[in-house]
Amino acid sequence: MSAPRAVAPVLDRIRVGSAPDSWGVWFPEDERQVPWQRFLDEVAQAGYEWIELGPYGYLPTDPAVLRDEIARRQLKVSAGTIFTSLHQGPAVWDKTWAHVSEVATLTRAMGAGHLVVIPSFWRDDKTAEEIEPRELTTEQWRHLTTGMERLGKRVRDEFGLDIVVHPHADTHIDTEEHVARFLDGTDADLVGLCLDTGHYAYCGGDSVKLLRTYGERIGYLHLKQVDPDILAGVVAKGTPFGPAVQQGVMCEPPLGVPALPPVLEAAQALDVDLFAIVEQDMYPCPPDQPFPIAERTRRFLRSCGA
Repeated sequence: MSAPRAVAPVLDRIRVGSAPDSWGVWFPEDERQVPWQRFLDEVAQAGYEWIELGPYGYLPTDPAVLRDEIARRQLKVSAGTIFTSLHQGPAVWDKTWAHVSEVATLTRAMGAGHLVVIPSFWRDDKTAEEIEPRELTTEQWRHLTTGMERLGKRVRDEFGLDIVVHPHADTHIDTEEHVARFLDGTDADLVGLCLDTGHYAYCGGDSVKLLRTYGERIGYLHLKQVDPDILAGVVAKGTPFGPAVQQGVMCEPPLGVPALPPVLEAAQALDVDLFAIVEQDMYPCPPDQPFPIAERTRRFLRSCGA
């Protein structure tokens, strides 16, 4: 008599999607990236219902055009993405807000409710050159936290969107220590967190622990895994994030860490609706590589109950 098959939990508060990042898209325009039409066709064919906008300018920025393109494929938009350098203080506010306004206008027009906010890199994402110190000064931390609160309030007041800040490799919000410092220094009513499971693991963090400790701050998820063997070499050699991605440090689930079922179950236990957007950093990649990975990943997440 065979043992009964394990039944996946019902993760009915988790809304799974994907993003241009999973198709090797990091920039608005780049000859090594697939055309946006192909991304939209393939993300729908792979079984995803929700998408992010990706880098502003990759998808059409005319709301009427984009609305028609996503509707034809039965897709919906979960968020837009912005990059900020708010640790540099009030001098960068006007330039930051001009960019945020463009992205937020399109995001709202698509019916989405979130802006994913990524801090600027201290290391250039193309050349890997160190362009700033790795650690912020006390004054820069204050600029970062107060700037994010100001951004969260204005984005909500003017666009009705919530910001979720994305800890990211090679930025100043990366490790458990830095993430905790950022969360403890910001107003929970104004600033949420986008937990990217791959970036957090890349920087030594425990996603399940973060969900259990700061669950009320988690407003959004990016699902991603790292290859622990490649990561060990990256850490040992101090390899920058861009070259590490080209080495395959971000890998297809369920081949890496962290294990996603415990993460999804911890997120479900928060009892709030959460987007869980699949991202597998692999810029640049062959154009035929993303689609089969996306299909397999969607099947895997369904087997987890999501």
